[in-house]
Formats: sequence, structure tokens, C-alpha cells
Amino acid sequence: MSQLSMHTPIIDITITELDGSIISLDWGWSPFQESSPLLQEAKRQLDLYFDGELETFSLPIQPMGTRHQEKVWHAMMEIPFGAVATYGELAKKIGSAAQPVGSACGRNPLPILVPCHRVVGSGGNFGGYSGDGGLYTKRALLVLEGALSIEEGKALEASGALDEPE
Repeated sequence: MSQLSMHTPIIDITITELDGSIISLDWGWSPFQESSPLLQEAKRQLDLYFDGELETFSLPIQPMGTRHQEKVWHAMMEIPFGAVATYGELAKKIGSAAQPVGSACGRNPLPILVPCHRVVGSGGNFGGYSGDGGLYTKRALLVLEGALSIEEGKALEASGALDEPE
């Protein structure tokens, strides 16, 4: 298992490879750094993504989860760059309910690569985000992709919609 940490404009992340596949993308910096050609390629693609020059990743990934989680993650990967889908829409697509879809989003081991940030609640509800920084990180990713304007992002922040419940 090899790991490579990197800085992004939003937050530091650590990419982990096992047996020729990316298996996790974690928030923060790992003290264990051992690069590989695949991790260097993942870093290159993530840098391009954050620079606004890459919309689709082409990396071998292997997120590990239950059959239901894997169905949700596959459905999330079909949400185009710059678009969003609701938990309910994904649930309908895979024959599930919205709450288990939300749980699978929260357990996604490959955020950004498997774009759980593109899944929102219905009726203007922003939903949740399990990544470091919570909904602020989700908002930043959606603004980066153009799914949310800077003005809309500022309005969400001003309304308190990005604050964690007490």
C-alpha cells in the first residue's frame, strides 16, 4: 500500500493505492508517504481538476463497500461535472430509498473521484457532506465545477445553511 499527500486549494488530501488501484482519498496529510507512478498520475489529474482543466478522471479505482454502497457510488459517477442530482433521484435510479443513498454517500472512500459532493437534498436542501470542512468543502467543490455560482455559495453561507447543527 502506497500513499501520497497533496495540497489543494480547498484542503490537504491523501491518496492511497493498493494493488494498482486507488482505494481511498482521505482528508488531511498522512505521515506515511510512499509514492508510485499511479499516485503521481492521480495527483496530476487532481491538480488539473482543481485548476479547472479536467472534468473526468481516468484512474483505476476500487472503492470497497457493500453491494448497495457500490451501486450508489456507481450512480454518483454518472452525474456529470457541473451538475447535481438529489438523493431521491439516485434512489429512484437504483431502486432504493433516499436515506440509504445518503448513508452510502457519507461512506464514500473516494470523495472527489466518486463525486458525492454532486448529490444534494430536494427542495433547495443542500444535504450533508462527510468530508473535512463539511458543507463548506461541498460548496467549494460545487462552485469549482460551476454547479453553484459564487453568489449562490455566498448566499448559502450567509443564510447559515452551511453551518453544522448544534
